[in-house]
Amino acid sequence: MKLKVIGTGSKGNCYLLENENEALIIEAGVNIQSIKQALNFNVSKVAGCIVSHEHMDHAKSIEDLLKVGINTYASKATFKALKIENHRAIPMVNKGLLTIGNFKVMPFDVQHDAAEPFGFIIKHNDCGNVLFLTDTFYCAYTFKNLNNIIIEANFSQKIIDAKMRAGATPEFLRNRILKSHLSLENCLEALSKNDLSKVNNIVLIHLSDSNSNEVEFQKTVEKATQKTVTVANNGISINFNKTPF
Repeated sequence: MKLKVIGTGSKGNCYLLENENEALIIEAGVNIQSIKQALNFNVSKVAGCIVSHEHMDHAKSIEDLLKVGINTYASKATFKALKIENHRAIPMVNKGLLTIGNFKVMPFDVQHDAAEPFGFIIKHNDCGNVLFLTDTFYCAYTFKNLNNIIIEANFSQKIIDAKMRAGATPEFLRNRILKSHLSLENCLEALSKNDLSKVNNIVLIHLSDSNSNEVEFQKTVEKATQKTVTVANNGISINFNKTPF
């Protein structure tokens, strides 16, 4: 299994879990052409797309995906917020297990300024149990038997507070970010609460352009977890197998 990063960050988020036979799209926040290119235009191999919430950097291409025949899954409130009604727009239920091709997906509630946002546990024989967590200021749950983790590290409390004191970031914006995105500090706390003994990869996603430091974040999480840590950048591909071999 490979994890392909089609887009990450405030300009658009989209990730692809893919082996030779099938693919699962996670988030639809980039244009449809970029998604098709990442698939080498083999749209028929896509089992489905899962979307965490309705903000455009995660959901802008949902209607385009539906038009090309891809079943897309999100909460009922997410589809309502987007005014999408389509037989391929399939509502997910909090903690309800779904089968999408050979992928098993369980959504769970997160804390974000959206209608009904979700994180996901994704299971496939090739990649094992994958945690996908973004656009939340903390995670209320812990998870067993994780093999790979895709997790937001949007900003550093230290950086954003320094910018506010310097007048570069308004207080209202700082407060909005604190209550809607996962800081490096809260990312580390979430990781520390889970058993990482079987984890092969930790991928940091959705880093802020102005309130993060890619090198520092990677080194900090690697030191804390003793795991292989990658900062997601557009276009990269990562081996995402159940075991390191």
